[in-house]
Amino acid sequence: MSSFLPSPRFVQRLDAYEPVARAIDFLTANADAKPGLEETAAHVGLSPAHFQRVFKAGAGVSPKRFLQYLAAQEAKRAMAEGEDILSASFSAGLSGASRLHDLFLAAEAMTPGEYRRRGAGLVIRHAFINGPLGRVLIGATDKGVCWLSFADEGGDDRHLEEMMHDWTAAEFIQDKDYVAPLAAQAFAFALNCDMSEPLRLHVRGTNFQLKVWEALLKIPYGARCTYGDIAGEIGKPKANRAVGAAVGANLISVLIPCHRVILSSGVIHNYRWGVERKKTVLAMEEAVSAA
Repeated sequence: MSSFLPSPRFVQRLDAYEPVARAIDFLTANADAKPGLEETAAHVGLSPAHFQRVFKAGAGVSPKRFLQYLAAQEAKRAMAEGEDILSASFSAGLSGASRLHDLFLAAEAMTPGEYRRRGAGLVIRHAFINGPLGRVLIGATDKGVCWLSFADEGGDDRHLEEMMHDWTAAEFIQDKDYVAPLAAQAFAFALNCDMSEPLRLHVRGTNFQLKVWEALLKIPYGARCTYGDIAGEIGKPKANRAVGAAVGANLISVLIPCHRVILSSGVIHNYRWGVERKKTVLAMEEAVSAA
């Protein structure tokens, strides 16, 4: 994986995500009130016409379309048909060249020895970047992205400490020039855009966790499944609790889509970066899928 300096146009595009992220947070927090175009545009300090263009370019859907899917999300019971939904969605989502499947094939897992050393000998370059779903912290080794977390609240120091705690023996270097191209790939993946090549991941986990994450990567964009579905997929039908722990141990949000796992009742809960963030990501995926 190579590093390169982004062009001014590229940097401008990353910066343009900031009003989109603020608008998404505003729409999510006020979904019941159904704020209109003018109100949302005023919140982010743009004219309605300009805001409409900026939001569509950054999010892939119109503000109205996003709000519709956000509202519909609460009532939807994607798992109403039972345990075999995952199999059906896998078949639909993996027919042909699936970017989710390609992404997993591009993932490289640590050896058991590397896992125990918790990053010893690795250099992790990192940066905070504004994205379409909010501000994120991204970390990457020379093998791929090893960390992606939402970092809107709590201060930069807290988020850096969390990343460093999970990779205690690694060397950390702040390097936005290195991270920016990876961020652009990650945002393209999050919005289901065409990608010229898979985004490489460098994952650290136990064998059981890796199996769970592989199953997560097979869930089609915009779909959902239950912990029981994942347990069945990996051949451990009674391991719902262990599956839940493995889902929660994911260090790479959005790219390894732990947000797509919900309770069998359809309730959206338990997300490392907050339930509201999980609802927002799911609503965005549904809106982009139907656009």
